[in-house]
Amino acid sequence: MKYMMLINSGSIDENGGAAECTVEDWTAYDKAVRDAGILVSGESLADLVTATRVRVGPDGERTVTDGPFAETREVLGGFYVIDVPDLDVALDWAARCPGARGSGSVLVRPVADFGA
Repeated sequence: MKYMMLINSGSIDENGGAAECTVEDWTAYDKAVRDAGILVSGESLADLVTATRVRVGPDGERTVTDGPFAETREVLGGFYVIDVPDLDVALDWAARCPGARGSGSVLVRPVADFGA
């Protein structure tokens, strides 16, 4: 079953990265996911200041807002989609993710399979 792991950082460093882990931590985790043969896809997102939010009101009017956004303290930093047997295995991989450390978190959600 496929699961998406959304990586949220509670604090960022001066370079816009997760404050509680290093590039080496991410490189090792990425290698582990690839070596296990469970990686479907994954990406790191560009700096938060590049974000743009689009909302459409009831009247159909579009509102565009440039980031960063003050509504949340967490910053979505990237994602992995993994293909593992069940939620327990997905949670184990999420717990190993450097983004789950300290003030960070990893949100795990099953990917809907509408063809099933």
